[in-house]
Amino acid sequence: MSKRKSNYSDLSMDELNKKLKDFKTELFNLRFQVVVNQLENLARFKVVKKEIARIKTEINSPSRANKTVKV
Repeated sequence: MSKRKSNYSDLSMDELNKKLKDFKTELFNLRFQVVVNQLENLARFKVVKKEIARIKTEINSPSRANKTVKV
């Protein structure tokens, strides 16, 4: 069983925040699809939630704090 690991450590903070916003929007839309019985793939919930968690973990990681640019 092969697991795909998303590599968010290579992305900038702006890119991470954009991806986070996109996944949150997708999760919001998935919730509406459930309410109106249009959602075909319920497993997508789990995937999107895990991606959000991965991005938040990368944003809050101690190694990320060292990569910030000081102006």
